[in-house]
Amino acid sequence: MHDVAGHAAHAAHEPTSFIAKHVFSLDHKVIGKQYYGMALIAAYVGMFLSWLMRIHLGWTNAAIPGLETLSKTGAPGGVMTPEYYLQIMTMHATIMVFFVLTTAPFAAFGNYFLPIQVGAEDMPFPHFNMMSFWVTFAGFLVLMSSFFVGDGPTLGGWTQYAPLSAVGAVAGPGQGTGVVLWATAIGLFCIGQLLGSLNFITTTLDMRTKGMSMWRLPYTVWAWFITSIMGLTAFAVLMPACILLVLDHLAGTSFFVPSNLVFNGQLQPHSGGSTLLWQHLFWFFGHPEVYIAIVPGMGIVSHILTTSMRKPLLSHRVMVYSLGALAVLSYMVYGHHMFVSGMNPVSSVVFSFPTLVITIPSTIIVLILLGSLYGAKLRINSASLFALGFISMFITGGISGFFLAQPSIDIMLHATYFVVGHFHLVMGVAAMFGIFAGTYFWFPKMYGRMMNETLGKAHFILSFIGAYCIFMPFHYLGLAGNVRRYQAFTDDYLQPLIPLHRFITVAAILTGLAQLIFLYNLIYSRFWGKPAPANPWEATTLEWSTPSSPPPFNNFGGTFPEVHHDPHQYSVEGASADYIMQTSPEKVNGPDEA
Repeated sequence: MHDVAGHAAHAAHEPTSFIAKHVFSLDHKVIGKQYYGMALIAAYVGMFLSWLMRIHLGWTNAAIPGLETLSKTGAPGGVMTPEYYLQIMTMHATIMVFFVLTTAPFAAFGNYFLPIQVGAEDMPFPHFNMMSFWVTFAGFLVLMSSFFVGDGPTLGGWTQYAPLSAVGAVAGPGQGTGVVLWATAIGLFCIGQLLGSLNFITTTLDMRTKGMSMWRLPYTVWAWFITSIMGLTAFAVLMPACILLVLDHLAGTSFFVPSNLVFNGQLQPHSGGSTLLWQHLFWFFGHPEVYIAIVPGMGIVSHILTTSMRKPLLSHRVMVYSLGALAVLSYMVYGHHMFVSGMNPVSSVVFSFPTLVITIPSTIIVLILLGSLYGAKLRINSASLFALGFISMFITGGISGFFLAQPSIDIMLHATYFVVGHFHLVMGVAAMFGIFAGTYFWFPKMYGRMMNETLGKAHFILSFIGAYCIFMPFHYLGLAGNVRRYQAFTDDYLQPLIPLHRFITVAAILTGLAQLIFLYNLIYSRFWGKPAPANPWEATTLEWSTPSSPPPFNNFGGTFPEVHHDPHQYSVEGASADYIMQTSPEKVNGPDEA
């Protein structure tokens, strides 16, 4: 419980210098902004790399001006080599999965708002919290450094399948130093997320203010809490896997390389390892990672829609139970990524069953959100539009996932653009829409200013249309047999698909340009936006009860809030307004739904 000693301990962290306040800060809010800033930079780098890939796929032999300055050997004369295409693809995927989709909705928003929403002044381990960001940032720098060393970054894809990733430079460009840097970067990232997860879990369990029972936690806190538990177990598996991979490179071990393996005519000096071991370790992390990226978005979207609808969701508890079910099942389905690995057909059936079952909590979540919208007087703004876009992308991508859960179909579609379309919609675009929704919703609290709504709505419309123009055709390409990871389409049956690839490329560039509207809005509003009212969305949760925007160092001005209501009391009959703050002592006759 909070006490005077706790106040004093927190006050001792009050920064007194620029470095302590803005660089090596112990304040969870500053750390949240640091995570967001890093994710923002990573997102635009990842988007730029995707443009390079798409231009190359549409016009394979065309020179891209300036590309040779990035890599003289990878793009002589500005024309991308096949190996360099795979290197760009690997970096795009790694940056987006780890440093954007995991970092922004979980580490950035969670760091900033989880302590405030539970009524705490900070997290229990502020030094660990600071370290979590800087270790993660170091991982990002290590990953980016691979562009500038030796033969460049690894070309093994974000999955880094062994033995290609484990045998060293003989496997191709970037497979020596590039793989070591990749594994080091991801290992550092895992350490950072483990430290962050421990803080999130402890804050939720031990730092709640008076009256804040577990069932009075907002959807966002539940989502970050569940994600923390997933992160704690998933990253704890990937980190040692990366260490073993580095040992195979540098110490001559053979964890992932079998005996008598010949690469480019050279017998490899390894023996006794298992390539499947890497796949098991990677996908035991990899499939929960999908939900680590998407569950925070579900919490953010639920939170925003509840506020915009002016009514609670159909069931608070069923929503939370469903999020928890997703977390549990996410570990039991990892084997469906290995249907073509040669596993026993019985094992395929075993993994197929929970993969189909996981659609049940996903469907329940969607039905609760859609059912709650029925009859609601939805306030249309940039945040609620992106929240609706999240639901649309999740449904569309989720339907294609249902087919991939069945081994007989997955074997045909595996490694085709059908899979690319599926996971980009579910894990990529839906998660990004959750990030955008959270940004437009919480920007007034984080910076004390409003974002421009006209620009926000234009950003949504262009992004929504653009996302469907890019990723829906991927499903057709996959059904037509277009294998992913090909850098050029020279086979007869692929050449008729080139015009569609060019259409996707144009759509990707235009949709990317729309993201510059968001960037302009973000920067302009930060400095010159309209001053934000104390509670612009008339929301009920504790972040809107802080004495200022942005909140002071100790969040609540030195007085811990007391919670009297569940987090989503809207349109309660007999209440003095259509919303009741969690801190309001007002007595109402309505049920405390949570």
